[in-house]
Amino acid sequence: MLDNKKFAVIVAGGKGTRMGNALPKQFLPLCGKPVLGHSVQVFADTFPGITIILVLPADQLSYAQIVLQSLREPIDAILVKGGETRFHSVQNGLKAIDGEGIVFVHDGARPLITSNLLLRCASQAEQLGSAIPAIPVTESMRIVDGDSSKPVNRDQMRIIQTPQTFRTSIILPAFGQPFDAAFTDEATVVEAFGQKVFLTEGERSNIKVTTPEDMVIGEALLAAMSEK
Repeated sequence: MLDNKKFAVIVAGGKGTRMGNALPKQFLPLCGKPVLGHSVQVFADTFPGITIILVLPADQLSYAQIVLQSLREPIDAILVKGGETRFHSVQNGLKAIDGEGIVFVHDGARPLITSNLLLRCASQAEQLGSAIPAIPVTESMRIVDGDSSKPVNRDQMRIIQTPQTFRTSIILPAFGQPFDAAFTDEATVVEAFGQKVFLTEGERSNIKVTTPEDMVIGEALLAAMSEK
């Protein structure tokens, strides 16, 4: 268990527009480290020797050194140019994989992943082929149709997170499919290829940093996590 080779494809394509900052959000400082650096550090700490593949827009590849220099110890990361859509960016990252094992596809704007989450995803992916972190919906939800709306049963709803985790034998051939606009994440790509995907327990602290308010929340959560 957990002795398969590990690969982390970390996709970061933010431009900082909603942050009101010229520096893309994944490179903004969060508790003294670039947002993207936090998740890279957790992957490296949890799985020594993991292959880190950073997928960035072409005009941001030079920023990768900011991230790598923020780590406690030097690591070798593979830098890959992103594509037109998330699907194409992930596809480009997957092309850098050499060998078989477990692949984590992670959003670089989610800096608060934990080793527990990564170990849980890896274990389930080894057993079932996939592990998609998800958390229950706690607020009321409605479907809007024009001027009307109707409630939905939130007990049947889940919020999907990353890292979405798969065996290489499942995700690599799935991303050989032609692009479809219906592909909203890696799970939808794998399902379209005829494979069942399996959810696993996510973490509420695993937030996506998109706005300045998220940065404040992220700082507070990181501070609380460091005190445990």
